[in-house]
Amino acid sequence: MLRSPVEAEVEEPGLVLTQDAIERMQELTREDDKASLLRLTVEAGGCSGFQYVFGLDNKVNEDDRVFEQGGARLVTDMVSLEHVKGATVDWTTDLIKSAFEVTNNPNAAGGCGCGSSFEPKM
Repeated sequence: MLRSPVEAEVEEPGLVLTQDAIERMQELTREDDKASLLRLTVEAGGCSGFQYVFGLDNKVNEDDRVFEQGGARLVTDMVSLEHVKGATVDWTTDLIKSAFEVTNNPNAAGGCGCGSSFEPKM
């Protein structure tokens, strides 16, 4: 008896949150009762062509994808997700700023020095 092949379920690469990002997201959502998640959007602009935009939000839209890790929730729309699949979101603190940053983005060919914009791979 021939058996039909079983299709392997391939998990789509998502977004990885560092422990620092998780802890900062938890702090922010505790401080702001109107915000329950962090939204990441990719927009045209910035030094390198596209820029990462972070903001607090409390709703999930129909075309959003939610990533939850360690009790922290990050949401991004499907268009933005195409530009950040497999990337890492970190909370960084240095002398001139403290901010969420997208690091290790496999979809970026390059980026600016401040880490807020990137050039997409073609």
